Amino acid sequence: MTHEDWLHRAETLRPVTTHLIDGADEAGGGAAFAVMSPRDGRVLAEVADAGAAEVDAAVAAARRAFDRGPWPRLAPAERGRVLLRFADLLEQHRAELALTVSLEMGKPVTDAHDIELRAVINTFRWYGGLADKLTDEAPHTAPDALALVTREPAGVVGAVVPWNFPLTLAGWKIAPALAAGCTVVLKPSEHSPLSALRLGRIGLEAGLPPGVLNIVAGDGPVAGRALGLHPDVDVLAFTGSTAVGRQFLHYAADSNLKRVWLELGGKSPNIILPDAPDLDRAAATAAWGIFFNQGEMCTAPSRLLVHRSIAEQVTEAVVARARALRIGDPLDPATEMGALVGESHLGRVLGHVGTALAEGARLRTGGARFGVDTGGSYLEPTVFDQVAPGSSLAREEVFGPVLAVQAFDDLDEAVALANATEYGLAAGLWTSDLSTAHLVSRTLRAGTVWVNCYEEGDLSVPFGGMKQSGNGRDKSAHALEKYTELKTTWIQL
Repeated sequence: MTHEDWLHRAETLRPVTTHLIDGADEAGGGAAFAVMSPRDGRVLAEVADAGAAEVDAAVAAARRAFDRGPWPRLAPAERGRVLLRFADLLEQHRAELALTVSLEMGKPVTDAHDIELRAVINTFRWYGGLADKLTDEAPHTAPDALALVTREPAGVVGAVVPWNFPLTLAGWKIAPALAAGCTVVLKPSEHSPLSALRLGRIGLEAGLPPGVLNIVAGDGPVAGRALGLHPDVDVLAFTGSTAVGRQFLHYAADSNLKRVWLELGGKSPNIILPDAPDLDRAAATAAWGIFFNQGEMCTAPSRLLVHRSIAEQVTEAVVARARALRIGDPLDPATEMGALVGESHLGRVLGHVGTALAEGARLRTGGARFGVDTGGSYLEPTVFDQVAPGSSLAREEVFGPVLAVQAFDDLDEAVALANATEYGLAAGLWTSDLSTAHLVSRTLRAGTVWVNCYEEGDLSVPFGGMKQSGNGRDKSAHALEKYTELKTTWIQL
C-alpha cells in the first residue's frame, strides 16, 4: 500500500477501547486513559482503565473457564484447530493490526505488517499445529507397578507484555498457554493496548470460549500489580524491564508463590573478528540490528565489540549507514526508522546520550532529536565510539537507537568485555573459524548466540535469557514447560 493508502486507513480506524472480560466488552468503572501516538503526539483513543476490580473480574472469569469450562477438557486437536483459525483470522486482519501497532508505538507500518504480524500469525499457527503432538511418559518400573508422568495445564496465566512488539510478545505467551489448556488474563502496556484489545476479539471469533482469553488495559503499578498479587493466578509471564521483573517476584512472594517467568532487559554484545566472512555484511547487520524498531529491543546489539585492527573501518561503515537511514512518518512505506514510543521515553534516551558525552565517549553521528515540527518522538540514529568498559553506556540498557562501539585487542578481551554485564539475553559473533565459533559461543553468557548473523531464527528454537535477563523460555516446545505441571501417577498392580 502507498503512504496515502495508510493515511486513509488511519483516518477511518476505529480502535477497540474496552476490556475483554468473560467474552464481553467491559468499560469498567468509567475511568479512562489516553493512548497517544508517538507519530505526531495526537490522542488515538481514550481506553478503559483497569483497576483492581476489573482485574478481579478478569481473573474470576479465567478461573471459572479453567475450573468448569470446556477449554482445558477439549481434545488437544480441537484446541489446535481453534488456534489455527485464530492464525487465519489474524492474517485476514493483518493490515488493520499492523496499522494499529504502528500508530500506537511508532514503528514503521511496513515492519509492523511484514515482520511483527508475520511473527504473531506464525506463532499461533505453530502452536496450533503442536497442540496434539505432545506426549506423556510411562517410565519403566517394577513388574508389579505402572508409573505415568503426565503434563497438565497449570491453570490461570497472567501475562504482562511491553509495547515494543505488542502482538508478537503477547502471542509468544498466549499461544502456548492456550495450547496447553490454560486460560489467560493479558495486560498489555498502557502505551500499546489497542492492538491487544483487538486481538482478543479476533480470538473470540476464532472460537475461544468466554473467559479463556481476557484482556485488561491499565498501567503497571495498578493493573499489573493487581495481577501479580492475585491469589487465583497460577502462573505469571512477564516481558519488560529488570526492575519491574523484580517487583513481580515480590508480588509472588507476597501472595500465593505463583510461578513467575521473566524475559527482561539486555545489553547484547556483537563481536566482529578480523576473519569475519564479510566485513561489509557484518557492519550492515550491526547497523540494522541497533536501529531496527528504533533500537527498542531487549536483544538489540547495542554494544559493538570490534577488533582494533578493523575498528575504524567497521565504525565508519556503521556511521555511513546510520546517516543514510530514512527517519520519518511510520505510515510512509519508505520510512526505515520511525518514532520512539513517547516523549518520556525519548527524554530517557536523550538522558543516556548526555551521560555518554559527559563520561567521555566520542559521538560519531546523531544524538539529537529529529522532526520536532511533526509533534512526534523521533531521534537520530546515534553512534558512539571510545566507550569505556565501566561507563554507563557500556553497562545500562538504553532501549533506543544508540550504539556503543568498543575496540579490543584479542579474543580473551572480547569475551571478557562481552560478559561484563548483568544481562545475558543475546550475543553476536562474526568469524570464519569454526573452532572459534564453537568455543566463543560456549563462553558467552547469553540465552541466544548468533554466529555470522543477528536476530535470526524461527519458532522451533527457544528464546530467553541468563543472569538478570530472566528465566524460562518463550518459543518452541520448551515454552509449554511454563504453562504445564508434571503429575506422577503410581499404580500398584
